[in-house]
Amino acid sequence: MMYGREKSDSAIVAKKPANKVGMPAAEWAEPRAGTEGNANQQRTRRAQNRESVSQKLERVRQAAKQRRKERFTALLHHVTVEFLEQAFYALRRKAAPGVDGQTWTDYEGNLEGHLRDLHTRIHSGAYRALPVRRRFILKADGKQRPLGVTALEDKIVQRAVVEILNAVYETDFLGFSYGFRPGRSQHDALDALATGITTTPVNWILDADIQGFFDAVNQEWLVRFMEHRIGDTRIIRLVQKWLKAGVLNDGELSVSELGTPQGAVASPLLANVYLHYVFDLWANRWRRREAKGKVIIVRYADDVVVGFQYEADGRRFWDAMRERLAQFALTLHPDKTRLLEFGRYAAERRQERGLGKPETFTFLGFTHVCSKSRRGTFMLRRKSRADRMRAKLRDIKEQLRKRMHEPIPVQGTWLAQVVRGYFAYHAVPMNIHALQSFRHNVMKLWRRTLQRRSQKDGMTWERMERLGTEWLPRAEILHPWPERRFAVKHPR
Repeated sequence: MMYGREKSDSAIVAKKPANKVGMPAAEWAEPRAGTEGNANQQRTRRAQNRESVSQKLERVRQAAKQRRKERFTALLHHVTVEFLEQAFYALRRKAAPGVDGQTWTDYEGNLEGHLRDLHTRIHSGAYRALPVRRRFILKADGKQRPLGVTALEDKIVQRAVVEILNAVYETDFLGFSYGFRPGRSQHDALDALATGITTTPVNWILDADIQGFFDAVNQEWLVRFMEHRIGDTRIIRLVQKWLKAGVLNDGELSVSELGTPQGAVASPLLANVYLHYVFDLWANRWRRREAKGKVIIVRYADDVVVGFQYEADGRRFWDAMRERLAQFALTLHPDKTRLLEFGRYAAERRQERGLGKPETFTFLGFTHVCSKSRRGTFMLRRKSRADRMRAKLRDIKEQLRKRMHEPIPVQGTWLAQVVRGYFAYHAVPMNIHALQSFRHNVMKLWRRTLQRRSQKDGMTWERMERLGTEWLPRAEILHPWPERRFAVKHPR
């Protein structure tokens, strides 16, 4: 997040590599479960090359940081067989196969041979990206979200190339951009927004929704943006191959000039590059030159929240943002984008005008509410979105039906993982009631499932509470107050 004119550089500071550099910053720390005893793996060689790759990418980071306008004309040589191997082991083992039907386990059977062949095809130009298999997942509002399942080899190549491109772009991306970046999470974005609202004079919030962003990205503009920094035409051609691979839906192939495939490994980075040039640089410049008061900005992928000191700034920014996005084939959702009065004085000012309580807005799964502390001072309250909770409970109900005849310890172990995972994200300060409600409803669903196993209903609520105490984690706050964690990560 950024305040005033200051740019946060907490995510782009490059440090001198130590003698034994750790694993690169993406997701390579995932444990290699189930691979012990594989004769094809040479652990010592992999460890040495991992260090070597990290050092090479560190030099790329340093060059990108020192020479902000330089184009990198030689990057593909970093894609070695060893680098592809690291990318392969960073993938999910049980992910659904793409159009090639290739699974992670099958590919590992002859890993060295497969990766050497893939490496040769990449560097000779013979590599071809396969179409993305389209599938749909149900959203909390009942609508379906399209998701692309990429072929395994395309995932490997994309992950390797993304690691290289991250070394360049992490020095360029601005501090208020949080989505899908190494070392940054959804809670970092939530902390930044909460800290901005509570520590700066924010009185108005623009809750902006870019309509169908991933399907509306102009591929020609995306390539032109990338060419500002990437002069290696082989990297650009790889990106174009992924964009032109098309989508296979019910056996029918469709290729579009717009959009990036949702679910592809490279899509989040490509989306960040696009919005960096379309929105981030423009918004930062508008804040410095046009705003009359304080402005805070937080962006997580295509979710944008902007806070303003003055309503006039908010309305002018809204109009300017609409025009800016239209230049690059993007539009704001007319129903989901709104400017609302929000902040420490919102309740008092609305009461003076005879209006009701301040409106709320949602961001990253939480509803943000103007509240008060016990002393009567302003406090930002974040509570889990009710529709998301209901959707999660519906999914648990469906899974419990399938697990109805499993032993209670098996059901309890599974439910404990589900509840623990929900708490890991939602257990933020001031959200204890939502956590308790979720746990209580899980116990109710579990009790109904156990009651259906027999016509003799012996599952009293007292016994259910004992089972809940034995198996389900209790509701408690796990995350620190946002300003404390934000201060640790941004010590300035």
